[in-house]
Amino acid sequence: MTLVTVAQKYRQQSPLVFCLTNTVVTSFTANVLLASGAAPAMTNLPGEAGPFAAVASAVLVNLGTPSTEQLRAMDEAVRGATKAGTPWVLDPVAVGALPVRTEFARKILAQHPTLIRGNASEILALAGYQSTGRGVDAQDTVSAAISAGRELAQNYGSVVAISGAADAIIDATRTTLVHSNGIGLTGITGGGCALGAVCAGMLAITDDPFEATIAAHGMYGLAAENALALSRGPGSFASAFLDELSLFAPEELLNLRLQEANHA
Repeated sequence: MTLVTVAQKYRQQSPLVFCLTNTVVTSFTANVLLASGAAPAMTNLPGEAGPFAAVASAVLVNLGTPSTEQLRAMDEAVRGATKAGTPWVLDPVAVGALPVRTEFARKILAQHPTLIRGNASEILALAGYQSTGRGVDAQDTVSAAISAGRELAQNYGSVVAISGAADAIIDATRTTLVHSNGIGLTGITGGGCALGAVCAGMLAITDDPFEATIAAHGMYGLAAENALALSRGPGSFASAFLDELSLFAPEELLNLRLQEANHA
């Protein structure tokens, strides 16, 4: 399946993405999913998370602002998704910098997420390496984290996406760099978190999580490039970005700049 076909199917099928995400980005994530063509569902209620994960098209677990109750719901959702075969994404926000979420993230890794998506410092820390992350901000480079990402991919059967100037998409045998100018996303809250939700939706409509992750990053990054050209600052960028996602033509992925990287 080509990247264009993945994006077309995403729009046609409008996958239901169950997001257990942080309170700072809930609204923006829902709007991004709607603009991109998916259907968002937001809930953190233990007792419902497991059954909902089993019927959703895909699940996002984002550790941005975890409460004790939300961690229970996330654990239920991961187990429900695993049992039902629902694809799920782990976004290990600030893992390595903060102890509770770090321990929890390493625990749910045992359930083999379909995709692990984070910045370089988070990926290094999740793999057990020293990192220099500062909360949600990466202090490490994408290239420094590729080996750690490859290790996670091989150990857990996951695709790993490392965000940066060029996003690295990694599985057990392949590494592809996705080049786009997403600098505008660094000036708004939730840019990376919402990308995890779009990735989850793409995973739901294809059996190739590697291609799905590239398609999600490509659509997201190219829409951000288009929005940057139309905006004057972060406020107008956020609005323009939602518009560009909704107007995005899957054929634009033919212009995506991809680079195969050494996977030795």
